[in-house]
Amino acid sequence: MVDDFRGRGGSPWGTPPGGNGNGSGRRGPKPPDIDEIIRKIQSTINRFFPGGSGSTGGKKPIALGILILVLIWVASGLYRVLPDEQGVVMRFGKFVKTTQPGLNYHFPIPIETVKTPKVTKVNRMDIGFRSERDSGFSSGGVADVPEESLMLTGDENIVNIDFSVFWVIKDAGKFLFKIQDPEGTVKAAAETAMREVIARSDIQPILTEGRSIIETDTQDIIQEILDEYESGIQITQVQTQKADPPDQVIDAFRDVQAARADMERSKNEAEAYRNDVIPRARGEAQKILQAAEAYKKEVVAKAEGEASRFVSIYNEYANAKEVTQERMYLETMEKVLADIEKVIIEKNAGSGVVPYLPLPELNKKKASN
Repeated sequence: MVDDFRGRGGSPWGTPPGGNGNGSGRRGPKPPDIDEIIRKIQSTINRFFPGGSGSTGGKKPIALGILILVLIWVASGLYRVLPDEQGVVMRFGKFVKTTQPGLNYHFPIPIETVKTPKVTKVNRMDIGFRSERDSGFSSGGVADVPEESLMLTGDENIVNIDFSVFWVIKDAGKFLFKIQDPEGTVKAAAETAMREVIARSDIQPILTEGRSIIETDTQDIIQEILDEYESGIQITQVQTQKADPPDQVIDAFRDVQAARADMERSKNEAEAYRNDVIPRARGEAQKILQAAEAYKKEVVAKAEGEASRFVSIYNEYANAKEVTQERMYLETMEKVLADIEKVIIEKNAGSGVVPYLPLPELNKKKASN
């Protein structure tokens, strides 16, 4: 059959009209020689699959099928990573790289494979208790796990603490290949970190206002441990679910708490009384000090005035002794006689009727009028 083709110009369709087999004659642009292309592909395939026999026509469908399979195999390397995923490319099972969301390509199977774990999903690990979802309870509630929840405090008390750890995948490659059991690693790191924080804290702040500090410190320590392991895990939150004394002593501890609350209430009442009395006492003391200061200034000013007056009188006395004496005598007598009843008698009067001026009666009449 091949010889027949050659006899017709090397083409299964023969020589075109108006020309011969050597390309002479009038015709349009020569189309691609499909037979030649197929022969070249077949020749290439025969290099890899030697020993084939039969006619050229029988090999064409096989070669075409193999070509299609090769194209499909090459196209199978395309893959899409969703926005909440990271692509992890493995070449013959060995980690090669991570890819970000979008359309990506890898060498097809079996050369390379891809895993796409969810990196935005928030995972939860409960320490010290198991919820209905984890334990399979049908009645609801939670089950306490004492070997995880009982911890020794810094003041040598025992506290029963339940908490939850929330985490996400930060680096999918490290997450899949650096640690064998991610959940077990998170659990062990969380329990270790919480025991460390509780061991350096007193029981009172653990049970009351110190929980937020404990949660923050525990989260930091867990993250440090996981980063040392190169786990590719990010801790997003540590949440304390319960922090109580052991069940065996919880009643006695509540009595102590009630007594402590009474003490705090009495202390607050005393503090309120102190805050009321002390300011008033300070105000009274300040008032007395101000009054004393005013009296001091008054006395000093008065004394200084008297001293100044005395100095001025002395200076006048030094200049005119008789006049000053007379004036001082008259001023003194004026002060002395101002508030007493007075009777004036003329000392130079002769015998007979005594000259008498009844000033008190005159003053009374003047006052009555």
